[in-house]
Amino acid sequence: MDYQPMPAIFIADAPGLDFLNSVATPVDVPVDWIDSGEGLLSWLAQARLVPAEVLDEMRANATPGQLDAVAAQARELREWFRGFVKQHRGKPLSAAALAELAPVQQLLARDESFNEVVAKTDGASPFFELQKKRRWHSAESLLLPIAEILARLVCDEDFTHVKACEGPACTLMFADHTRGHARRWCSMAICGNRAKVAAHRKRQKEKAENAQG
Repeated sequence: MDYQPMPAIFIADAPGLDFLNSVATPVDVPVDWIDSGEGLLSWLAQARLVPAEVLDEMRANATPGQLDAVAAQARELREWFRGFVKQHRGKPLSAAALAELAPVQQLLARDESFNEVVAKTDGASPFFELQKKRRWHSAESLLLPIAEILARLVCDEDFTHVKACEGPACTLMFADHTRGHARRWCSMAICGNRAKVAAHRKRQKEKAENAQG
């Protein structure tokens, strides 16, 4: 089911930051990919955080307004975590930051995940592998994989290299995994090229003014 007018943005190189980027201004108009229950289902599908059959079941069985309420919780979680990331990005996390993670900890404590032996789909030997499964008892359980990617961000990423795009109007964030950690833009195709064009125009203007002087 197509819901959003454009695909969600996944440029952060870290799923937890992609969640923060689920609201952005890709062109001129702000877009919130989690503006409703259907929007939340669509974003979770694009992020590959929840199996398609689970999303279909949630869509079919949710009571009126239930998924919209969960989407509202997801937006609250997103904006709380945005504040956490803005406060700590650019420097290593310290042990003191653990006390600030209560919203994520509370969600993780509700998780009912388990491991299951399954057959490999490619038929390669060995024939079995261990896969993580989750019990989806309610619409609120859709928040659990989001809590997990936020937890993985604070555990696995060096916050020294968590950055905001330098585009003047851009709100996107990313984990800089480049050699030398020199990444400045969410995308060279978008903000990087805009900066190049702006710099070129500035040089041309200065050149013209100097010629007139």
